[in-house]
Order: sequence, then structure tokens, then C-alpha cells
Amino acid sequence: MMAALNKRPIGVFDSGVGGLSVWREIARQLPHEDTLYFADQIHIPYGPRPPEQLQQFSEAITRFLIERGCKAIVVARNTASATALKHLRTTFPHIPFVGMQPAVKPAAETTRTGIVGVLATPATFQGALFASVVERFANGVQLINQVCTGLVEQIEAGQIDTPDTDAMLRGFLQPILDAHADAIVLACTHYPFVIDAIRRIAGPGVKVIDPSPAIARQTGRVLAERGWGAPDSRMGRRVFYTSGNRDAFHRVLGQLVDADGPINVAVWRDDRIVFETT
Repeated sequence: MMAALNKRPIGVFDSGVGGLSVWREIARQLPHEDTLYFADQIHIPYGPRPPEQLQQFSEAITRFLIERGCKAIVVARNTASATALKHLRTTFPHIPFVGMQPAVKPAAETTRTGIVGVLATPATFQGALFASVVERFANGVQLINQVCTGLVEQIEAGQIDTPDTDAMLRGFLQPILDAHADAIVLACTHYPFVIDAIRRIAGPGVKVIDPSPAIARQTGRVLAERGWGAPDSRMGRRVFYTSGNRDAFHRVLGQLVDADGPINVAVWRDDRIVFETT
């Protein structure tokens, strides 16, 4: 049984390609692990959707990944983590979950001005998880919360280094920079794909925090604690699923992470994923 668990994949899901920033770190830190990545692109964006619907989507995707043998699930989406992580852990108590948490703690520990900017979606800011993180770790720190309307869609379209995206980022960052923040938290998994532009606009005196490496380390710890890690001698297999357009996903996959692996199309029927096409 243990050998079978060791050989099972890690499931990673997001509403789109943003979670590939987390997947990339998992693949880099744990290259011997198989991974299944699910991009629920037919339902993007998740941010404006009600929590109950996000729980339904997250539960259906988790069932889909478990049915394909996943031994652990990484919820590579701040919005889904904020609204569905507790529900998922209750619904699937035998599966370990790793979720996203806004990196307010490291930002609060490193800021010198006492002012921290946070880039996120409305659902993340409104969720209980963000409120809990702020209550626990942001004492004495002023947070400048900035909703980045339209940025997820730009990244999903592969518009990473374009004048339009640059103009959007400048607009989002200006209130944070005007407040003299010296740390910026990327509280959406899409945003690390424009981290170079954010750093350029913010300047060298501002630390930009990407939580993806910490999430990958936590995934490794979760597997190690259970003895479920794959042997270091093997190379992990990468498989991708999208509920959207396969060609568009393939194009952006190559642009963002330059990854190889089969891409399958998963089909929703009502609140369930009923079959996949290859």
C-alpha cells in the first residue's frame, strides 16, 4: 500500500493557468513526483463568484483528481483556498490538502515603513482566511489592499509583457507606492507571472513576495511526514487538464512555464466533471 501511495501523483488545481506558478515550484523542488494539474478555465474568473459555487467547483475538481489516484491536493488558488479549503478538508478527511495563504506574515516581518501592499481579487479580501491572517500577523502594520481587476484575464491570454498589462500594473501599484509601502504581497497565483514587471515598477526598495516556493516546500513536508514521497531516483510525469480550450491552454502553458506533458480536456455536466477527452 505504501509503495502505491509513493507512486501516486500530486493534484494541483486552479481556475486557470495562475496555479502553474505553484506547479512550477513543485516540479522544481520535487522533480521526482508525478503531478496532475487541473485548470478550470471554463469557469474563470473565480474571484467574483459566490463562495457556495466555488465550494461546488472545488469539491468536483477534487473528486476528479482523487479518482485519478492523487495522494495530496494543492489548492493553487487564493480565492478557492479562502472559500473552500475548510469544506474540502471536512469532505475528504483522508486526503491532505495544501492551500494558499496570503503572505502577510513575511511581509509584516520584513517591512521597515510599516506599510504593506496586497494585490488580490475581491473574494480573497472578503474571505475569512484573509481576515484571520490579518488579525494574526498584521498587528501594527498598515495594509494597502488593491483589487487588480482584469489582470487575471490578461495573464490567461498570455499578455504578460505588453504595454496594456504594464499600464494596468502601474495603475494598481500607484496607490501602494504613494502610501510608501516597502513590501508587496502577491495574493493571487496568477500574479507571479508578472513579478518582473511589478518589481521594475515598484523599484529596488520594495520587496515583492511570491508565496509559491513556500507552498512547494509545505507540499514536500506534508508528503514526508506521511512517508508518501516518491523515490528520488525517478523523474516525475506531468499531466495537464483544462476545462477550456486545449490549444489555448497549450499555447499559454509553453509561454509561462515551458512544460511538456499530455493535455486533456475535462468536460463539466452541471456540477460534475463527467468525462475527459484526449
